Amino acid sequence: MAGSPRRAAGRRLLLPLLCLFFQGATAILFAVFVRYNHETDAALWHWGNHSSAANEFYFRYPSFQDVHVMIFVGFGFLMAFLQRYGFSSVGFTFFLAAFALQWSTLIQGFLHAFHGGHIHVGVESMINADFCAGAVLISFGAVLGKTGPAQLLLMALLEVVLFGVNEFVLLGLLGVRVWAGLGVGWSVPGWGLLSSCVPPPQVRDAGGSMTIHTFGAYFGLVLSRVLYRPRLEKSKHRQGSVYHSDLFAMIGTIFLWIFWPSFNSAPTSLGDGQHRTALNTYYSLTSSTLSTFALSALVSRDGRLDMVHIQNAALAGGVVVGTSSEMMLTPFGALAAGFLAGMVSTLGPSLNQNSKSKTHVVSTTSMGCQGSWGPSWGSLWLGWPPMKLMEMGLLLKLPCLDYPSDSQCYEDQVYWEVPGEHEDTAQEPLRVEEPDTQA
Repeated sequence: MAGSPRRAAGRRLLLPLLCLFFQGATAILFAVFVRYNHETDAALWHWGNHSSAANEFYFRYPSFQDVHVMIFVGFGFLMAFLQRYGFSSVGFTFFLAAFALQWSTLIQGFLHAFHGGHIHVGVESMINADFCAGAVLISFGAVLGKTGPAQLLLMALLEVVLFGVNEFVLLGLLGVRVWAGLGVGWSVPGWGLLSSCVPPPQVRDAGGSMTIHTFGAYFGLVLSRVLYRPRLEKSKHRQGSVYHSDLFAMIGTIFLWIFWPSFNSAPTSLGDGQHRTALNTYYSLTSSTLSTFALSALVSRDGRLDMVHIQNAALAGGVVVGTSSEMMLTPFGALAAGFLAGMVSTLGPSLNQNSKSKTHVVSTTSMGCQGSWGPSWGSLWLGWPPMKLMEMGLLLKLPCLDYPSDSQCYEDQVYWEVPGEHEDTAQEPLRVEEPDTQA
């Protein structure tokens, strides 16, 4: 299953070299540019005679914990539905997110928090790095099982840069506000001169419907199309799920569902704005869950529920109010948005059955659909990032990058030591009767 000896030897060197190179380069950039911000640096904090209770850590860190669990546990297990790809789903999520957190700290820092020749980091930069990692993992869902770790690492490298540029455009040129306004949290270099000429519309996107979900979903879909191979049907028998793999995926759904109010409210202004965001997300999620169960039973031929619908469409309520949750949406508005989002996302899988992209995580489509709809619920349409930039995904088709063959996709044994994979060899002596050894 591991392939030819030559290919295995190349795989043994490629991933370690890329990991060591990227980690070394990132460490050097951290040493040169990254510094604690005024709430983290001991000298600056105590010099300002601040009270420890006033440090933003105590207000933001609980939300960061919730978002962190969503990234590593929620997304990891959500994608563990393939019958032979559980190790890769959880393991590569861990791998990609760890790299994206470091790389996005630099990219977002250069674009938003670069002052006095340094990037200043604190709890806010940790939350924003997690948001960027979330976009990368949404894209990962679109190419699940068809790519190798080296390709995924390069995907994360490119996507984090494009994510930062897209976010810079939305925050600066279009005036989208994530961190309670441009004046609080992040600032956009050079915006002062531009804003004096063209005052931007003020748009909220606390939950990242535009910057995270829409970007990640459509980046992944375009990448899936770029990496499409006509002979992937050879691995079609591994694309399905089994009882225990769907159960693991449901664990991911539950984690995401529980912590989504924290995801949407983490970057909002403290006080009524954060309270309102959590409340609106809370009600929207409950409503989307009910509509998902209702429609799942309705569209099936025999009235039975489909676990794929429940795993993904139930989360649509959190995505669809990401843009508008901080507004005076009203509890009824949150329920209405979530109910409609659950209905649309339950019907979504049927639209992908004949797609050449062959995306295997329905939540990718759900994220894109509801992320695109979210801004309209907030009464403004802003459009998507230029798709031409995503054609950089062609770099992932370089011959030197290792990827599973057409007949070995969606299989853990290609890249992981799987317990029991040599069981037949180990058990062979037991199947042959031999005479007892004389004492």
